[in-house]
Amino acid sequence: MSLPQLSPELLDQRPDLLPGHTQLLALPERIIQFGTGVLLRGLPDFFVNKANQQGIFNGRIVVVKSTSTGGTDAFSEQKNIFSHSIRGIQDGEQIDEIVINTAISRTLAAAESWEQILECARNPDIKIAISNTTEVGIQLVDDDLLASPPKSFPGKLTAYLYERYKTFSGSAESGMVIVPTELIVGNGTKLREIVLEQAERHNLGKAFTEWLEFNNHFCNSLVDRIVPGKPDSATIAELSERQGFRDDLLIVSEVYSLWAIEGDEKVTSALSFAPADKGVVIAPNIDLFRELKLRLLNGTHTLASGLSYLHGENTVREAMENPETASYISDVMLKELAPAIPYELELSVAEDFGGKVLDRFRNPFIRHQLIDITVQYTAKMKMRNVPTLLNHYKNSNTAPEQFAKGFAAFLQFMKPVLHKDGGFYGERNGELYSIRCDSAAYFDEKWKNAASPLDLAHQVLSDAELWGADLTLLPGFEDAVKEHIIVSQTA
Repeated sequence: MSLPQLSPELLDQRPDLLPGHTQLLALPERIIQFGTGVLLRGLPDFFVNKANQQGIFNGRIVVVKSTSTGGTDAFSEQKNIFSHSIRGIQDGEQIDEIVINTAISRTLAAAESWEQILECARNPDIKIAISNTTEVGIQLVDDDLLASPPKSFPGKLTAYLYERYKTFSGSAESGMVIVPTELIVGNGTKLREIVLEQAERHNLGKAFTEWLEFNNHFCNSLVDRIVPGKPDSATIAELSERQGFRDDLLIVSEVYSLWAIEGDEKVTSALSFAPADKGVVIAPNIDLFRELKLRLLNGTHTLASGLSYLHGENTVREAMENPETASYISDVMLKELAPAIPYELELSVAEDFGGKVLDRFRNPFIRHQLIDITVQYTAKMKMRNVPTLLNHYKNSNTAPEQFAKGFAAFLQFMKPVLHKDGGFYGERNGELYSIRCDSAAYFDEKWKNAASPLDLAHQVLSDAELWGADLTLLPGFEDAVKEHIIVSQTA
């Protein structure tokens, strides 16, 4: 017998699934969110939903789908309701629960519904904006703010804020709290700078610029929760059977959650969902949270993903179950990255955080696909790991061997063997994999023209424009990378 699909109608028929769902679905829209990804649904949307169920925030989220790929059909069919499986170990106890999330009110495709999105700007109740458009989403590009829609996320946001400014005649009360969650250092600060630059380029006026600067809060923030991509078929089948319904929007996450937001009392007041969960932290400075997570969890992910994938593993859990790759992951994190974090902190603090990260990597319920971690591989390597590498050399003239090994695997992973339908593909054990990175064409050219893998390594490492520094000038690092490339070529 086929299972029914999750929907408001199913909740009507099965009130045991979510008591009080009728009231939750009637809450007003108070947030606009740029991005439909699992990280947003598994963390910010999770917190908002939890607050709504506690009667604290009482507001829903309008989601903007900014990319051109995929559609909003699943969201439409389920009226934006989805289930969230939370699995893992917390304080020595196994957690395995399912949450029905009703926080999203609408999902609008920017390319098709730009006027409806601008209508949200005219809604006085929508005072919060959230985003996750990946690390490459917060970029300054030539844009047309009069287009429907502008092509970049900062362009869309600028046009949205300008519409709001005009609607409410630049009143102080109409300002917004904007919280990007893209994993770049100073994400709020950078987004603010780009929006101001777009306003300047498009001659939107001094009064609008002043409104942006003084009445809107662009908050630096950090998100930390492992929320893999779409669960595999076995997990979907297992959870569907247990839940008693089918959910095409199902997400799975670990138990651990953190959303650290840099803000003052006004930000705290606006983000009134925060008290619903201790995982939301609003503080004047979040640098420590950011550095620990960015350098140890994400930095290790980036260094280990290509290496483990080319080694034959498909998920982080598989990598942790293999003694060889598990040892690599532990060593690169605790012995090389932790002591070199470009932030002043006690080593014991970094080691304690790293130990918890390793436990999270071992979570038996999470199947975090390594190939998903390699999306925008080059940008991630530059932002997450190169600053740590440079800081390592402030205290040492010895090359970090495990870092070099991971970097060599990155170079190997970024070797295309096929260019088809606009995409680049690498090869592992005779099977193709997609290289989903904006630098794929760059590496295709480098690999084709390099005299050898060693020449390729030299060319890429010496590209100061790519990395922000000439990495061949770091004592011993080029030789260490080349040594590991030679080993991979002969393995």
